[in-house]
Amino acid sequence: MALLEGLSRPSDIPRGSRIYANRNLQLDRVKLVGFDMDYTLALYDQPKMEALSIEATLNKLVGLKGYPEAVRGLTFDARFGIRGLVIDRETGNILKPDRYGSPGRAYHGLKALDSTALFELYHKQRFRFSSERFAFIDTLFALPEAVMYAAMVEFFDAHPDLARPYPQLWDDIRECIDLAHRDGAIKDIIVKDLRSYIQPDPHLAESLHKLRSSGKKLFVLTNSAFDYTDALMSHLLDGALDAYPGWRNYFDVVIVSSQKPGFFTDKRPFIELDPQGNGVGEMGNEPFARGKAYSGGNLKDFEERVDARGDRVLFVGDHIYGDMLRSRKSSAWRTAMVIQELEHEVKVHDELIDSLARLEEVERNLRHLDAEVDEKQHILRSLEKLENGQAARDDVTSARKLAREVVDRMRGELRASMTEHAGLETKLDQAFNVFWGPSFREGREVSKFGAQVEDYACVYTSRASNFRFYSPMRHFRGPRDRMPHER
Repeated sequence: MALLEGLSRPSDIPRGSRIYANRNLQLDRVKLVGFDMDYTLALYDQPKMEALSIEATLNKLVGLKGYPEAVRGLTFDARFGIRGLVIDRETGNILKPDRYGSPGRAYHGLKALDSTALFELYHKQRFRFSSERFAFIDTLFALPEAVMYAAMVEFFDAHPDLARPYPQLWDDIRECIDLAHRDGAIKDIIVKDLRSYIQPDPHLAESLHKLRSSGKKLFVLTNSAFDYTDALMSHLLDGALDAYPGWRNYFDVVIVSSQKPGFFTDKRPFIELDPQGNGVGEMGNEPFARGKAYSGGNLKDFEERVDARGDRVLFVGDHIYGDMLRSRKSSAWRTAMVIQELEHEVKVHDELIDSLARLEEVERNLRHLDAEVDEKQHILRSLEKLENGQAARDDVTSARKLAREVVDRMRGELRASMTEHAGLETKLDQAFNVFWGPSFREGREVSKFGAQVEDYACVYTSRASNFRFYSPMRHFRGPRDRMPHER
């Protein structure tokens, strides 16, 4: 009975901590569960991370690229960066597209583009967002890039004598932030003060233990190097449970420096590492050894060594492209996406549930009024033609006047509903994010980011430790997908 009392019903789990299913996922079929590390097992304090990344990047822009010292004094508003944005390197604009690739809003620097400019630039022709002209902000690590680009465009537009071309400005920011990650300017600071930069998750160890206790094997697959991985994972898991002497004891396979997405597509060998993380040689045909770590590698060799593939493997990560898309397209692995900002999105959604319900009601009314106005206008035009085409008749004139009154009244109702609709959308958008609105929506459509989550993540949740709420045998059932005529 005590065991049964400890089980959570779905309705008991806080909505911000639930696992949401896009398609069916049977955990009882999964024998191997893998985890990325950054923003999956290790969740960062995002404001501190962004401040650190921006400072390190500014140092390199000024010191290596010759940017003016004045850029250090710019205001970088962290609220401006969300996942799912697209950088237009050619124009200096930043866009938020819907699932069909149509930008619903855009900024040049920190100035919002009006509907006319948006139409002229992006709605007259179809764009290939896969071209070099555009760059995606698809990880939390990348948010400072959007924040910096907007502020820099604003600054250099105001100082044309110092200006850089928009493409160069973006490339310089990208190069310098990558360099800051590679040369230790960011990671060395994090490792020295892990408590400040890594969010504590007291439930991570028990979540991993619950999966292991059900008979599943666990692995780590991260792009981070061994020394950084060892520092973060030790901070997260060492001493958390008596049954596990150290963090490596939670996992059957540990792979670092995996170079995802290349891990899923290329043919790099696995390199065995010694306890200090130094390479001791390329692996032969031997299986992975528990307690050891490996670097590099590739999907095919991995699946052969662990003797698991397809829906027997569940991979948990945070990166749409490197973790979700590439693993889905290159393998038949099942996927779970960790979306740290989901907790905020759900909290705001629940606080505004009445306003959201009213918005849906107004939208239904708008559809009805549009149809009614169109129909009454058609009748009015018919009466006007009849009146103009024969000798004046009192009954036709009277009917035409009545139709005109009805059309005018309904147009007034339509204008009032449109005004209320715009006000509600503005209120809701600003509650989620003052610049971009909700991450998962763009206007009436699902956002490009939301659509990617739907397409590539079998399930999604706010943190990996949320698996503790569910049975390791759980069958997550996705919603029935319906076309408009089936609703």
